[in-house]
Amino acid sequence: MRLENVLALTHGKLLNTPFVNNFNNIVFKARHVKRGDLFMAFSDESIELAVENGAYGVISHSEIEIQDDEIAWIQVENLDEALKRLLRFRLIDKDIAVYETNEIVLKLALQVLSESNFLAINGNIREITTALWDIEGRVNILFCPTLLSRDIFTKTIELSNTSFDHITVIEQTLFETSFIYDDIFYERQLLSPFFLPYLEILLHFLKTLGINYRLRKFTPIEHFEAVFTNKKFEIKEFGTSDKVLIFEKNRSMMEEEILFLQNQATWAKIIYIVPSVSESFTQKIKNPERLLVYKNKNEIISLLKKSDFHFALVVGVDKSILSKPFVSQREVSLFDFTH
Repeated sequence: MRLENVLALTHGKLLNTPFVNNFNNIVFKARHVKRGDLFMAFSDESIELAVENGAYGVISHSEIEIQDDEIAWIQVENLDEALKRLLRFRLIDKDIAVYETNEIVLKLALQVLSESNFLAINGNIREITTALWDIEGRVNILFCPTLLSRDIFTKTIELSNTSFDHITVIEQTLFETSFIYDDIFYERQLLSPFFLPYLEILLHFLKTLGINYRLRKFTPIEHFEAVFTNKKFEIKEFGTSDKVLIFEKNRSMMEEEILFLQNQATWAKIIYIVPSVSESFTQKIKNPERLLVYKNKNEIISLLKKSDFHFALVVGVDKSILSKPFVSQREVSLFDFTH
């Protein structure tokens, strides 16, 4: 890539008048730099090694000490924004199809995909760039626009949110499911039935494209996350207590989860601890007195201690508000009511 194109894409400022004006590759790790490469310096400590390895240029967001006046020294205001623009330019000539979906479908995809030509991407721009920079051949990409800017891609295709009724539930609790899909029985999956409509969307999409997948033991995806506790709110192993806190950091999912709980656990005492709620939605709750609104995070534990419940949906925070680390889960549940 020519120096003038790099400056235009990154909105960078050239700090010297270098001898070089063209780069072979753009590299992000100093140890991988070869002669003729342009190095993106995420830390000042890595610059010296990159120059020793033959870098023809260095991009940094900090004040750069020019070590070799023959190579290009480029300063940018925001390294991640510069990286995003470089990645967009890099992907223009790639044979990719980019699909956008919601956060839950994406995080389920991260657990079931098994083909190298289909990438579910999540993380910061540096992690995303590492995953996409050197892709070759026809590649399908799945991402969530609330987690990653769609500006990286020139064109995206939005997945339908229509649920496809192809999963047959054999047995379920609030937090585990045994089901049949495509004539295969999956027993005691650590996956709440709340997620099944999202899983159906994903599996239908993959099947339509002919993408291989593998359903294995699911792990928590930081949504509707069950944490079993005792009366002192000390974290216990999965399924070993009758008091459960369900954490949901994403406020946009609150209403859907409340309706799920009040429909699926009619026998249980449930409270909902939320940062706010609309009056119109309050009218949909069967027991509005169980809706507890907090003003700041410090009030949450106090509200829990004052309440009698089996399940408490806590919205707007994650399990880190509890004082002790999360104990690893095991596949035992005390809540084996079936449908």
